[in-house]
Formats: sequence, structure tokens, C-alpha cells
Amino acid sequence: MNVGGDDNAGVLVLVLLALFGWAGVVAVAVCVSRTLWEFLGRGVQAVWHGLGPWQAGRTDPRLAAVGNSEPAHLAYWWRQSWADAVSAGLAGMRAVWSGLADPWLSRTLRNLFQGRRASGVRVTAPLYRLLLAVLIAPGTAAGALVGAALATLLLGAVLVLFALLLAVVWLGWAAGVPVLRGVERSWLLLRGIRVKCPHPGCYAPVPLALHRCPSCQAMHAELRPGRYGVLWHVCRCGHRMPASRLLGRGRLTALCPRCEQFLPRAAGTMRVVHTPLVGGTSSGKTMLMAAMVEGLHSWSRQGELRVEYATVDDQRTQTGLNQELNSTGWAHATTGGQPRAMMLTVARGRRRRLLYLYDPMGEQVSDAERVRAQRYLAHADGVVLVADVLADPKVRGRLDPAETERTDRARPSAQGPWETYQRLTGELAALTGRRSRMSVATVVTKRDVLDRLTSLPVPGPRIDDWLADVGLGALVRALGHDFGAARYWAVSAHAATGTGPLESEQRRAAEPVLWLLAASGLRTGPLTGSGAGGGRPPRQRRRPDDAEKGRYSPA
Repeated sequence: MNVGGDDNAGVLVLVLLALFGWAGVVAVAVCVSRTLWEFLGRGVQAVWHGLGPWQAGRTDPRLAAVGNSEPAHLAYWWRQSWADAVSAGLAGMRAVWSGLADPWLSRTLRNLFQGRRASGVRVTAPLYRLLLAVLIAPGTAAGALVGAALATLLLGAVLVLFALLLAVVWLGWAAGVPVLRGVERSWLLLRGIRVKCPHPGCYAPVPLALHRCPSCQAMHAELRPGRYGVLWHVCRCGHRMPASRLLGRGRLTALCPRCEQFLPRAAGTMRVVHTPLVGGTSSGKTMLMAAMVEGLHSWSRQGELRVEYATVDDQRTQTGLNQELNSTGWAHATTGGQPRAMMLTVARGRRRRLLYLYDPMGEQVSDAERVRAQRYLAHADGVVLVADVLADPKVRGRLDPAETERTDRARPSAQGPWETYQRLTGELAALTGRRSRMSVATVVTKRDVLDRLTSLPVPGPRIDDWLADVGLGALVRALGHDFGAARYWAVSAHAATGTGPLESEQRRAAEPVLWLLAASGLRTGPLTGSGAGGGRPPRQRRRPDDAEKGRYSPA
């Protein structure tokens, strides 16, 4: 038996175990006292710097460029927070293992294995060099490797916790998007606010307007809670804008996203009441609309309403029309294509409405195809039917030659009210789908002329009965059958406009609009007068001597 060989092998094993044990002790000492904290510190420092840059004005290549479709920076929480977190975490991991590679592997351990001190100082004593290479270097290498591994695990755990917290924050912001959108949408629905473009040829619904940046004039089409921001958006110029009307978005300049023309500032703050005036050419629509606007202002001067022009253009249009009426006594026929709405804000108490008044050309209702092209009719909440009874053949047939000459000077329409109604009613039902729930205010115009005609009864409080008496009973029956509510007035727009207008007639001219506004929930019903209410009064005729004097006084 080779007893000596076994003893030598046993001694060698013991020596190796002793060396491994010593290396383990050195590794633990190096790891606990130096490498774990050094690598962990490197990683944390790299993560902190990776969340930067911390100096203002420095560029960051991780930032996404502002797109062409929306000139706003994406919200930090939407994507950039994750990009920063990932890049910072990777930077921390790289810092740990780059610290292991240099200086530990490339310098410290290489010096130790070569019999030098860790700093690289050469050792002259052979025994000392042997001890460094055999007893110190292996344990140091193991300690550095274990320290890097433990630092990686600890840093990874911290980063996972950070990622969970970031996910909670992201979910909080993301949940805020539908909440704020839902609150704003519910507010709009409860108040019945549906914004429509008032400009000719457009009339499109505006669920979200274009908003102009006050600083650089850039157009923002997505200014609402979303990926560009929950509470505010940051324009590419750096200007911060509120992302919701509840936070002040209504103070910004808004434009229609389809035609890119300006919208009134009040468009998204109150319910809009669309009221087209429908009548034939020269039926008196334009003068009636001018009288209605002046009548609303007359009620405002009495303190019953608060009336303001929605835009400067509306005030300019009304001023120009009044100047024309003052100088000539007539309003020129409406020209051009489709009408731009005259917009007024009307308030009574705490309730407010944005009134859109449309004055289309009479030719626009001359046939069904042209009526179908009037897209604003699809938004109509009520209709003002302008009835020039002097254009009806039955009415004209009852006049004597002298009265026919007088009515000709009043410029009767080329189309009677019954013809206008027939052109309108079927297409209106097709455009809106809710004609049976709509209100129609029928206004007989040119009352100052009608009161001077002895061949016709004088219009009394019951204008519907008077229409039936003069031969337009079919129109009254059709209006009562086809619409949800119908009411009738007789107005002299000539007496309500121009030089020396009668305020009482101005207020009478405003009653049809006030009645339609009352149907929308504005408390203007008490201002609408008797209208078609009450019993049927006895018919009255103006005496011939009054007719010869030609004076007009409102009933």
C-alpha cells in the first residue's frame, strides 16, 4: 500500500481547503467592507444621474420630438417617465458591472495576481509577492464578483419597487383622462351644450375645437385630457395651456376644425339655440331679424334680459344693417351663398343661451334641392316662418286696384307663405328627424301695410284665426299638425327699425325669439305677450279715415 502517497494527497486536499477557506474569508471581508457598498453606490449614483439632465437648457436625446399633427409635447407620464426609468435602470446596472471590470478586474486584481499591491506598487520580497498572488488575489476576486452580484440584486429589487410605484402613478394619470373627459362631457350634456359652426357652408358639429396658442399662434386639435397632458398641454414653444374647459380652456381662441374660422367664445359655455328665419325673397326676413335683435336689446334696457353680441363681427353686422335702415328705410335683399349666423348671448336669471339667427336668401327655399343644401337646418331648435301674406294669390285677389297698388309698393314676396312652407316642411323633417318635436313661430310681416287695407280684417290678437280668415287656413292647420308647437304674431319690422322706431313694436318683434328660447329652458315665457292665446276676439276693421291718414300704431 502506498501510504505515503495517500498522506500527501490528504495534505494537498487540506492545503487546498485551507486556501479556499482563506479565500472565502477574504472574499467576505472584501465584499462586506468594500465592494458591495462601492458597487451599490455606483449604481445608485448612475440611476440618479440617468434621471437627468439636471441642468436647465441641456438637451436630452431621449425626448420625443414634437409631431407635425399636434404641436405639443407628449405628457411626461405618458411615455417619457418610462423611457427615463428604463434608461436610468440600465445605466445603474452598467455602472455596477463597469466598476467590476474597471478598476477591479483590469487593475486591482491584475496587480494582485502579478504580486503587486492593489495600487500597482511593485513588491520586491518574493514571499510577499507570493502571499499577494496566492492568499489575497483569489479572495479579492471572489469578493469583487460577489459584491457586484449582490449590488445588482439589491439595485434590481429597488428598481422593481420603483417601477411598481411608477406604474401606480401612471395608472393614476391615465385614470384621470376618462374621468375629466367624462366630467366635462356630462357637464355639456346636462346643460344641453352642442357646439355647431355658425359659418356659411360649414355648420359642422364641433365636438372639440381648434385652439390657438396665445404665444406662438400654433393650432392645437387635441387640447383635452389625454396623452399630451391631463391638466394642461405644453406647446412646442413652451407655453402651458389648460386641457379642459373646466380649467379655463374657454379663455383661448377657438376655431372650427373643419373650416378653421373663429368660434364665439361663449360657444362651449352655454346651450346654443339655432333659429333660422325662413321666407321667400322680399318677405321681410332681414328687417325682421334686425327688429328682433333690437327688440332683445329693448328688453335688456328694461332689465328683463341680459343681451350681448357674441362676437365683434355680429355687432358690426347689426350696426351696418341699422345704418342702412336709417338711411333708406329698407334692407337690401340677402345675397351670397349660405348665411352666417347672427350670434347673441341672451340671459335671464342664471340661465344663458347662445342664440344663432340665420337669415338665408329667399331663393334658398325656392325648391327642395336648395332646401336640402341648407345644412344648418339640421341643427334647428325652432323655426321662424316669415309669412308675407301679400304674396298669396288668395289674399291679393281680395284687394281692390288701389290697395293692390299700395301692396306693390310694399314689395311683396315672389313666393307666398304656403308655397314656402311646402318647400320647407318635407326637407326639414328629413334633415332633422324631429320636426314633430320642433316649435315654429309664424310671423306675419308688413303689418303696417296690412292695417291700411280695408279689404282685409285687421290682424288681432289671434293671428292664426286671422290667417284662416284671409284664406290661409290650410297653412295654420298644417303647422299645427306637423310641428310640436306653433304660435303666431303679426309684426311691422318697418315700425321697429329705421329712424324713430317704436320700442313697443321692437319688443313685439322679439317675442317669437323669446318664445323659442323659452322652449329651450330659458325663462322668457312671461315676456312673450298674449300671442295666439286667449279667446277669439271680435274682428275689427280700420275705419276709412284712419286708412287715409296712413298712421300705424301697434295693436
